[in-house]
Amino acid sequence: MSTVIARTVTRTVVPIILVTAVALLLQGHNLPGGGFIGGVLTVTAFALIYIIYGLDYLEEELLHQNREVLIESIQHGIVGNYQLAFGLGLATAAIAGLVPVLFGWNFLYQTFWVLHHVPIYGELHVASALAFDLGVYFVVVGALLTILAVVGTE
Repeated sequence: MSTVIARTVTRTVVPIILVTAVALLLQGHNLPGGGFIGGVLTVTAFALIYIIYGLDYLEEELLHQNREVLIESIQHGIVGNYQLAFGLGLATAAIAGLVPVLFGWNFLYQTFWVLHHVPIYGELHVASALAFDLGVYFVVVGALLTILAVVGTE
């Protein structure tokens, strides 16, 4: 049973963690950060929700899935969604590496585009490596959340 203070801190900290994860994901091709650390931070936010509110809260309240159905077929419930995220991330990372080869460049060759007048950032350099970082992000999130959900049902 969690305390009121723990629940209040969680409701305050989780959005901050998620915004930081997205910021690190977007700046990863120019500065420290990227898909891996963004994914780890995202999983940290979910782990905090699991610890304070429980796995039931995420499944029933946020995703509107019935817990009894999930226990009967764990692979088709929330874990299935995490595994889908893992698979799509792996495919995205692989495709991001292979697309330059189709244009006669090296594997994982990158170029960039500059977006002007972006809120908060001002000017944002979007590299083609962002697609690879997104793939890594979803692989990390899918794998670690699968582990958390499976261990959490034990």
